[in-house]
Amino acid sequence: MNKVVKLTKRVRTQKGLRYCPVVIAPNGRVKPDWVKVNGHAERHPEGGYYVEWCVGSKRVRKSAGKDAANASAQRYRKESELNAVNNGVVVVPENGNAHRSLAASVADYLADVKLTHKPRSSAAYSTAMSYFLESCPKLYLEDVERRDLLKFSAFLRDEKDQAPRSVYNKFEHVMTFLKAQGIRALVGKNDWPRYAEEEPEIYEKEEVNTLFANCDPEERLWFEFFLMTGMREQEIMHCYWSDVNLAASTVKVSHKPDRGWTPKAYKERTVPIPAKLVKSLKAWKLKSADKNCNLLFPTSGCNPKLNFLDDLKAVAERAKLDKENFRLHKFRATFATWALWKGVDLRTVQLWMGHKDIESTMRYLKPSRSKETHAKVNEIFDDLAG
Repeated sequence: MNKVVKLTKRVRTQKGLRYCPVVIAPNGRVKPDWVKVNGHAERHPEGGYYVEWCVGSKRVRKSAGKDAANASAQRYRKESELNAVNNGVVVVPENGNAHRSLAASVADYLADVKLTHKPRSSAAYSTAMSYFLESCPKLYLEDVERRDLLKFSAFLRDEKDQAPRSVYNKFEHVMTFLKAQGIRALVGKNDWPRYAEEEPEIYEKEEVNTLFANCDPEERLWFEFFLMTGMREQEIMHCYWSDVNLAASTVKVSHKPDRGWTPKAYKERTVPIPAKLVKSLKAWKLKSADKNCNLLFPTSGCNPKLNFLDDLKAVAERAKLDKENFRLHKFRATFATWALWKGVDLRTVQLWMGHKDIESTMRYLKPSRSKETHAKVNEIFDDLAG
């Protein structure tokens, strides 16, 4: 039986990103940028083409670039290859198919990343791939070898003055790109860049009390919300009143399609909040200026507040604290660490934080350095003679 190879294009629809079948023109060729969405032809210039086929019950999908004619040629070539193999014929790859432009492959890949990732993540991939093209002299994707990747690590360290963690992250982005192109096993485990996992920084309670004492009521509510929910900055910026359940003492991180915003890894979650924050939120809701704005902390035009960090540093300076030690993410680290110190189990804290894996949460299992802890150390040895 002959194998069937399909050609689709990944585009953005009202229901999110979807792989949609291409539209075939009357001349039998693929109509560039046109796909069928729910049976209706629509023009979608964004996204890239994909060749799809099945191996047993498993579907295989391979990127075919952004050019319709080239993608169509790849579909026919793959179909011919599969059918030849199905009939016992040994297929030798064509030279044209074995030499893909490195720069063009990167451009196609980044176009897909832009569709599937948040702007900040997309920018990180773009920077990593730009540095890789700068360091790698190869013209063709298939010519990239282990030495090029080792040189890339050294280039990031020596030429771009990147920190060890940044070197690792960019190396990982390039490896993800190569994997997407079907290129694997170029480097071994010991070839990957190394970095020391830094212990997350948290606020001491004395710092928090001093900071809050120098806040006005509105500022105090902002930073109490950061501390007592453990939510990310973007999550708080896009928090709606409908996410807050004052009766149940919870706040939800949810998708905001009307503002084009989604939670990290597209994961929604619900976090319990303490009674003191509930009380503050009730008072805040009563005196909110714009009753028609759905945002919890809006600007005057009902847009997300963008300058939490500037305000935090201004309060720290007012409190005569070192403003360089004050960062928004530090509230999140403090929330996780304090919860673990109080005996909340790892799985629960993982859920509250929205971590993908338990290892991310375990980073916050750090030793307490409080005065109470030090007093316990003294108690351990108090009964020794002398």
